[in-house]
Amino acid sequence: MTKTSRLTAIAAALLLPNLAAAQPVDWNIFAEPFISDAHAEAIDWKKVDAALGKTATVSGEVHRYGLPRSDLHVTLDGVAIKPALALGGWVAFAPVNGQAMVMGDLVLLESEITPVMTKLLNSGLDITAVHNHILRASPATFYMHVGGHGDPAKLATAIHEALSTGSKTPFDAPTTAGPAATVDLDTAKLDEIMRAKGMVTGGVDQFAIPRRDPAAEAGMTVTPAMGGANGINFQPTGGGKAAITGDFLVTGDEVNPLIRALRAGDIEVTAIHSHMLDEQPRMFFIHFWANDDALKLARSVRAALDKTAVAQK
Repeated sequence: MTKTSRLTAIAAALLLPNLAAAQPVDWNIFAEPFISDAHAEAIDWKKVDAALGKTATVSGEVHRYGLPRSDLHVTLDGVAIKPALALGGWVAFAPVNGQAMVMGDLVLLESEITPVMTKLLNSGLDITAVHNHILRASPATFYMHVGGHGDPAKLATAIHEALSTGSKTPFDAPTTAGPAATVDLDTAKLDEIMRAKGMVTGGVDQFAIPRRDPAAEAGMTVTPAMGGANGINFQPTGGGKAAITGDFLVTGDEVNPLIRALRAGDIEVTAIHSHMLDEQPRMFFIHFWANDDALKLARSVRAALDKTAVAQK
């Protein structure tokens, strides 16, 4: 594989929103290694695992760590939010010249934002966004996007210390919760409507749909494992209904066509914002919420996706 094709391949794995962070996802369906074996061998990933107290999900050379807020009991419009639906923090490391680039999305309570941010900044990491994903949740949750470059073990240690001292993010809890093989939804029909294969994880049917032409930041393609795909999650709420949330990844000219399509399907638009600082082309993330017939919602979501330049099967 040429260097160019390797860089193109990683475009399928460096960004996904909180969506698949709560539970492990087989990111290998999206990406292949994009760096040389020499670079990969320069990093002792066991030290990174030890620093975070977790084992990574590996996609090519990207090592992704789930940081779900399984300690929180969040409700929204009477729905108990599962971590895999909207509470899945994560950080992911991609090797670069013997070091690593890290990107991530940390789930925090309001009172945790400033202490975690301060610790991260003091450790040399960057904060690239702080915002909501959903509305009316109790307790309210916020999402802090982080980035950095350097020794991956030191970056991991800094992230662990910031979350351990500034938040109650659990590190001793497993990143998996014995994911159920099924959910109380017609997943085959959802796959058909979405024109993609969902993955049932932590009681939630998750879809990760890459863009046709992914963005790049710092010379690297932003792949789904680092947050670069449309993430749509379905959590069954009984009687064929589902609560849905996640985020769409769009260019500026796609924002309003997409949100018009969502509103036409009676899906609430809960946030429009950036996750990164220097990506090209400029990308926006659109978060959403609804609790209704799952198949009806899937049709509306698919109609919205078709307003954007998503990868086609």
